[in-house]
Amino acid sequence: MNKYSSVEYLVVGLGNPDKKYEHTRHNTGWLAADCIAEKFGCKVNKIKFKSFVGECSISGAKVMLMKPTTYMNNSGQAVVEAMNFYKIPPENVIVIFDDISLDVGKMRIRSKGSDGGQKGMRSIIYLTGSDAFPRIKIGIGAKPNPGWDLADWVLSRFTSDEYKLMKNMFDNAAKAVELIIEGKTDRAMNLFN
Repeated sequence: MNKYSSVEYLVVGLGNPDKKYEHTRHNTGWLAADCIAEKFGCKVNKIKFKSFVGECSISGAKVMLMKPTTYMNNSGQAVVEAMNFYKIPPENVIVIFDDISLDVGKMRIRSKGSDGGQKGMRSIIYLTGSDAFPRIKIGIGAKPNPGWDLADWVLSRFTSDEYKLMKNMFDNAAKAVELIIEGKTDRAMNLFN
């Protein structure tokens, strides 16, 4: 990889920037991005494209890790800016986010599809006009009872037992990102879905 070559892939962890959102279920994408950054020796400490960003090499490709600071519902603004700047097609933008329809400790990889009710993903699909983004959905569990407000649930913190499961999911997400960049999305699905 030539160090002057342009970014070829975006790996985007969805979350919210305020301190109060740190370590909440809804910040699962950010937490996964932190784990990926650590694994690949990437410092996500610059501010660009309305995001915290850092560059590294994954599977021989130049990758920009992004943690949009636009708040979840406007994640598409950050992603579109970076895609347009580097002329990156949707197929090379891997989005990682929380999913309430999956139990904690479960992960689902898709090569494309609908937003599944996730507002950050909805923003990305709407602003790019494409749903052809590979995505890694990490389970945060359903509301413990129907009376709970959904916003309160996704903004709650993991128990220590749940967090141990999540750390494993973040490691799996890093492996899945490698496989997707290598063009082995089906293998990643077989391994982790």
